[in-house]
Amino acid sequence: MDSRVHPTPTSPAPVHEGGPPAATGQDHRAENAALVPIVIGVGAATVIVVGALLVWHAESKINTVALASSPKPVTVIAVPEATFRDARTYVGTLRPWVEASVGPQYISVYVDTVLVRPGVTVRRGDVLATLDCRNASAASQAVAAEARAMDARQQAVSHESERLQTLLDGGFVSPNEAEIKSAQSSSEQAQVSSQRAKLSAMALQVSDCVLRAPFDGEVATRTIDPGAFVRPGTPIVSVVDRDTIRMTFDAPESDFDLLGPGTVASVHVVATGKVISAPISRRSPAADPETRTVHVEIDLADATRQIPVNTTGQVRIEVGPPIRALEIPLASGSITGTKAAVFVVDGGVAHQTRLKILGEVGSDLYVEPSIKAGTFVVTEGWATLAEGDRVATREIPYEGTSSSAAAKKDVEESTGATP
Repeated sequence: MDSRVHPTPTSPAPVHEGGPPAATGQDHRAENAALVPIVIGVGAATVIVVGALLVWHAESKINTVALASSPKPVTVIAVPEATFRDARTYVGTLRPWVEASVGPQYISVYVDTVLVRPGVTVRRGDVLATLDCRNASAASQAVAAEARAMDARQQAVSHESERLQTLLDGGFVSPNEAEIKSAQSSSEQAQVSSQRAKLSAMALQVSDCVLRAPFDGEVATRTIDPGAFVRPGTPIVSVVDRDTIRMTFDAPESDFDLLGPGTVASVHVVATGKVISAPISRRSPAADPETRTVHVEIDLADATRQIPVNTTGQVRIEVGPPIRALEIPLASGSITGTKAAVFVVDGGVAHQTRLKILGEVGSDLYVEPSIKAGTFVVTEGWATLAEGDRVATREIPYEGTSSSAAAKKDVEESTGATP
């Protein structure tokens, strides 16, 4: 046996035809490891650049100038001189001169016809509605027939009593018999009178079946239609007279002396917007014991019947003499009690001042002239101001409800003074 060891044959390494040998795994890992520092560096540089840009953008929006040192924008007006006169305002009702609700007064029946509708003009005595009064008519006829029968019986008894009186003188009848017959005649006469009174009452019920206009006017409402059952006091239609309108209102007892008859008042008709000037016609001499208010009326002529009745009216009465004042918008200051705190502008600086309030009309406030007319008063932006703030003003036109010339004229006429 051959004891020599024979070597194991090995396969030769593959050789690529036409090129160099293929790269190994170690070469790829080496290349990737070389790229990592480059990627990290680029990312860090990008983060630094983006952060720098964000910081620059944020700092560019910061106002480095203190707000207190910059003027505050406000709107101002030049305060005009005006005249103010104290006034009282009351709310009341415009009522017709007379008003009536027409309906049955004595009987309960069905409505037969209703001949008018709201807005129709009627004359006194015109038929407005009729009722189904067949029962009342029949009862009235029965009472009338009974009254005629009783009257005939009474006449017969009366004649018999007269004949007995003649026989009494000759002694043909006893005095007692003649006296009984005379009493019977008087009793029959009383029954006839009672029946006639009953007939008059029935006649009233029959006349109640035809409802007529009590005066010249217009139909205001129609509340019942034919076929409805009505009772005494149920209104079917209502009639108003608008030739004269009564403006009625109640005033506090403290204003009693201000509302004397003849005092000129301004009446605003809310329904039409019309304003009418008229004197007070009458004033109640006594106040209501519960409300302590005084009733006042103003008569307004309305021949064309343009004012709707039972609507709202506002009465304004001016009291006291006109006085000089300054007029500012109501929203230009803060009101506390009888004072108004406003900001005036002098040399581009805002100063707060308090003005005494004389009164207000609508959206305007009247204050005492403790500052000069024409002074700039802040109307918008005053809520952000403090004493001594610098302001950038924008003036807007403002004349108020009364001009300076009219104010001076009214005051001069009332006081007799010259400026």
